[in-house]
Amino acid sequence: MNARVSISQITTVSASFADDLDVYRVAGADGIGIWEFKLAEDSLERFRNSGLAAATAVPAVPSILPLPLMEGPEDPARRVEAMCAGIRRLAPFEPPCVLFLTGPGDDHQAIVDGLREIADEGKRSGVRVVLEPIQREFAHFWSIVSSLDEAAALIDESGADIGLMYDTWHLWREPLEQVDRHRDRIYGVHLADWREPTRNTNDRVLPGDGAIEFGPILQALRWDGLFDLEIFSDAELPGSLWQKDPRELATKGVKKLRELLSTATVNRARP
Repeated sequence: MNARVSISQITTVSASFADDLDVYRVAGADGIGIWEFKLAEDSLERFRNSGLAAATAVPAVPSILPLPLMEGPEDPARRVEAMCAGIRRLAPFEPPCVLFLTGPGDDHQAIVDGLREIADEGKRSGVRVVLEPIQREFAHFWSIVSSLDEAAALIDESGADIGLMYDTWHLWREPLEQVDRHRDRIYGVHLADWREPTRNTNDRVLPGDGAIEFGPILQALRWDGLFDLEIFSDAELPGSLWQKDPRELATKGVKKLRELLSTATVNRARP
């Protein structure tokens, strides 16, 4: 069976929800990773008529503690309230999970309390929620956890029913033994490659164009869900993928994903 691929809407950040549906379908994607900030009144109807499946979804307020690089409420309680509203808004699209971050900072109790509230909302809304670890070099912008082990330990401390997100750009340098330990808790997978040298926290490249060796990661994951292409790419940097036409980027992205996954499948089949 061929691997299924999707595109997370941040990849084509400047396009509308309706345009993303058309562009991704024409590019040959099987799904779309929905970002709440792109939703319009008719988005659910358009999505249901698109033939695309939902991949990992992201709320408009994506973290418990404030993010230095994104606008939003400063108060963690207000942020969690907004995130729970986002979960409710995204749930009708039936994504496999809704992703969130801790945010950076030392308000540990606010994070633990937020985990519990987010998990409760996920249960009420009938959708899984997952915590994403952020790679260490830029974690101070986004999170207090930078590995599957750290994220799992924080979740276990809270006692909340929360899964894990695996993003190759964030976790490619972490030991694959962590994937073995937590594979059953991973409910979403993002793929992007690491530019070398990387110029800032938003400087990803398409799979196969960077430094990541994907074969061992994909073999460890044993993932059978949507492989979701997620590109952050500062438009002010030379060669930024966000400067490209969305149709061109989506088409090339799907092509690169399928080539990568086909190679990984062949490698797994070898004795």
